[in-house]
Amino acid sequence: MLVIVAKPGCELAADAVIVFLEDKVAKWQLPDDVVFLPEMPHGATGKVLKTELREMFKDHRLPTA
Repeated sequence: MLVIVAKPGCELAADAVIVFLEDKVAKWQLPDDVVFLPEMPHGATGKVLKTELREMFKDHRLPTA
């Protein structure tokens, strides 16, 4: 799964992101799913809070599952 925060006013599609990555990363590194968030959760020091991301997506199922 790939989590993306798009710039304001920019419209992206999950399929377009995967097609963009196809010639830039190895096939086994391509994400199975792309999820868009309005903003990443940050802590007081400015680091991304991975624990909150894990909590947000603990019940996430892949589209092919």
